[in-house]
Amino acid sequence: MEKVKVRFAPSPTGYLHVGSARTALFNWLFARHMGGEFVLRIEDTDRVRSKDEFLEEILESLKWLGLTWDGELEFQSKRLELYRQRAKELVDAGKAYESEGAIHLKMPQKKVHIADVVHGDIEFDTALIKDQVLIKSDGFPTYNFACVIDDASMGMTHIIRGDDHISNTPKQIVIYEAMNLTSPRFCHIPLILGVDRSRLSKRHGATSIRDYRAEGYLPEALVNYLCLLGWSPGNDKELMPIDGIIKAFSLEQIVKTAAVFDVNKLVWVNGQYLKNYDTAKLTGMIIDELKKEGLYQDTLDRAWLAAIVVLYKERIKTLAEFTDLAGFYFKETIEYDPEGVAKHFTEGFVAILTKVSAQIEALPVFDHAAIESCVRALATELGVKAAAIIHPLRLAATGRTAGASLFETLVLLGKEKTLRNIKNALAKFG
Repeated sequence: MEKVKVRFAPSPTGYLHVGSARTALFNWLFARHMGGEFVLRIEDTDRVRSKDEFLEEILESLKWLGLTWDGELEFQSKRLELYRQRAKELVDAGKAYESEGAIHLKMPQKKVHIADVVHGDIEFDTALIKDQVLIKSDGFPTYNFACVIDDASMGMTHIIRGDDHISNTPKQIVIYEAMNLTSPRFCHIPLILGVDRSRLSKRHGATSIRDYRAEGYLPEALVNYLCLLGWSPGNDKELMPIDGIIKAFSLEQIVKTAAVFDVNKLVWVNGQYLKNYDTAKLTGMIIDELKKEGLYQDTLDRAWLAAIVVLYKERIKTLAEFTDLAGFYFKETIEYDPEGVAKHFTEGFVAILTKVSAQIEALPVFDHAAIESCVRALATELGVKAAAIIHPLRLAATGRTAGASLFETLVLLGKEKTLRNIKNALAKFG
């Protein structure tokens, strides 16, 4: 049985788009499932738009997603002589001709059939296709010609790419035939649309992998979500580890219809991964988030930070949310939710905070049980519900109206900082 070999061939003319990442992912999954090779080829013949910064980002994003490639990177810009030589061979064979400094392939008049893995048999009439430019007047190859030369010389067995390339396929098959080469199997996967069913663009939210990484998504969650855009394992499972995805993946299970990228669904998937993430590894990621916000100090106790991570990992949906929900732990001066101030710092709150502050200060042990007992005893003494104390206390201590268990929150905040924040709230609003 022939060993499977596939490729992902990005152009370094922009950042890695989620649609391109999904294409890379499907190629990678197929190669890993079949025990084959996954090659990364850089199509950098656009001299004006190709940039090193885009190449670096593409490579970094693929590594971040875990899509490692086999062998060395391939660059089209290093193969220019090969393209020119192959084009000259076609001219010498009478199958191509030179015109105005460019080399054109004579398009035969015939029906071309594509046995597409996803779409089945597709027929094209080449009489409707004009002669194809192989080498442009600047000496650089066209996309279709370079693709055929590269895919054939590198031994690609399958070409897995987006539906938007279907119109290129008959042109490439004609080139294969003109050069007496065997075509690989073609598999055109559905495009990714926004929730309004239009082509995915920035108006639907972030479109590049680097943006989702910056927004605090986990690579495992993003890979899990992307693999389900156009492919289904057939059992309605939505959360799958990568090993399970590799084992279940097949090209035949790719659907024909366009996939819809729903950010809300991605947020849910990411939240599910965060809940079950290894605490030590997640704490390291949270440290990176704190550093980005200027909230990290080398003196922070790692075990203390890990305890805060455990308290909030079930509440956050992205890593970036951590500094929003738990940023008060790391700030000397906190900000107060204005709506919360209007709702909870009302008549009588000064007396409540003054009393609860005094009782907290007198506690010999500052733990969950002691703080809860203190608050509930004070509520009984004042003849109010515990919520009448808990809400202003949370707002004064954290600046927020909601969050994790108040008593666990205060234990991690510490007695000294809790009292200082209450004092500052009283000074500012009392």
